[in-house]
Amino acid sequence: MIRYYLLIMGIFLAFGLIPKSHRLMNALAAGNGMLHLVVSCVALSVLDLPGRLGESLYLDHLNLYVELITALGFTAAAFYARGYTDSLMEAGELDPKNLKTFYLAFNLLLITATVALFSDNLALFWIFAELTTVCAAMLVAILSARENIDAALKYVFIVSGAMLFAFLGLIFLFTLSEQALGEGTLNWTELAAHVSEFSPALLLASFTFMFIGFGAKAGVAPFHTWLPDAYARAPSVSAILSGLMQNLGIYGIIRMYALLRESGAAPQASSILLAAGVFSIALASFSMFQQRNLKRLIAFSSVEHMGLLLIGIGIGTPLALFWALFYMLVHVLVKETLLFSAGILHRQYRSNMRENMWDVFKLQPRAAWSLILGSIAIVGMPPFPLFPAKFFILLESAAISPYLTLAILLMLILAAASFANFLLKAFSKVTLEEEIEGQITRPHSLTGEAELKIAAGEADHDEIRLPRKYAVKSGMRIPAVFMLALALALGFYFPDSLKDLLDAIILELGYV
Repeated sequence: MIRYYLLIMGIFLAFGLIPKSHRLMNALAAGNGMLHLVVSCVALSVLDLPGRLGESLYLDHLNLYVELITALGFTAAAFYARGYTDSLMEAGELDPKNLKTFYLAFNLLLITATVALFSDNLALFWIFAELTTVCAAMLVAILSARENIDAALKYVFIVSGAMLFAFLGLIFLFTLSEQALGEGTLNWTELAAHVSEFSPALLLASFTFMFIGFGAKAGVAPFHTWLPDAYARAPSVSAILSGLMQNLGIYGIIRMYALLRESGAAPQASSILLAAGVFSIALASFSMFQQRNLKRLIAFSSVEHMGLLLIGIGIGTPLALFWALFYMLVHVLVKETLLFSAGILHRQYRSNMRENMWDVFKLQPRAAWSLILGSIAIVGMPPFPLFPAKFFILLESAAISPYLTLAILLMLILAAASFANFLLKAFSKVTLEEEIEGQITRPHSLTGEAELKIAAGEADHDEIRLPRKYAVKSGMRIPAVFMLALALALGFYFPDSLKDLLDAIILELGYV
């Protein structure tokens, strides 16, 4: 089955370099994602897992599950990309000459992530995880703006710098295996079989170093500082940063913690995860309340959710891990809904700033409702499926400390209030119904840049005009609606096949 994956990767990468038509390039990107999605489903249905291909490639329920999430998020982003990149080119923000580079990086990101996920060898996983950093940075820097290049460089320096610590952790782990087995190895499966023979202190040191690298990839505080800039500056098809890059980091953390659970270092590793999780939630919650930029608000929300995932993993019980794994799926569905909707609003107002959004329900009612429903979903309100995921993780955390649970709950309430505060202020601004040459004028109230211009005498109310309604490109609304509908469906119905898959992951990781 892995041979089919490799064949698909090669075909789509080769054909992606040939066409000059945007429609064909986009169709190849969407086809790439859909085929990965189909092959993942077939592999889960027909293969006897876990299985191996050669010395370095390995399939089990966990990496196929993460690959399934990755392919789903990538496919939705690919369909969204066509209309969004057309808008960018029309606005002069994306050079048409860079379109092929955009889709090359887009496809390579899925390919490198897939190889990383299927790598049994930790060194190979590290190499391809680093390559995903390069591909994602290309997507951030692709626009013709200095700020995008700065955000991409910041992303590369922070994540790659942190991944050097992960490389040190690999050296520690290889040395430990060499001392215990007589021959060093970095294969997950061999390490899991002999981890009880390793020194707990050195194993914990290795885990700590690797947590720094994988935590930066996941956007965990304090290694999260690349995330707000990348979200704010990148095209909204960078929603795959949430669905792919962050889950790749969480995947590495799950694998490493599963190793340590068989050793005497498990309690200390659990404490690291819980402390990092609480810190991430606290920092994100207080930062979110101050945000006036929609994409930065969504970015800090991702930091918050990565923190809650760390807590679910760090608790170390089968039930907590079950809901943490489910959380990974639902977070991608909802977060992409938010980012796709934010992308439409950005094209409407040429800004993600709260003060620049006027008459949202008049100009972009569907994007506004997608954003509202996505916000309700992301804060964990029923009937959306993040509610049971958060509830059971918090319930398990209460067994460790009721005070810890109370503190997390209060911070989650603050994060929810941040979304409510932003939406109320952004969506409540309306204008008087006066039209001049198709443009709405004379705002009822003014804030931000417009207010400053009037105060300085540089403009009057008649000169402050809102943009015409942006004609949403074909295909940009459908991915947001689809992802939100899928999330809502999971809130009402939990498929037996999904439950069996998550149970199989827990069993293979040794949670019994």
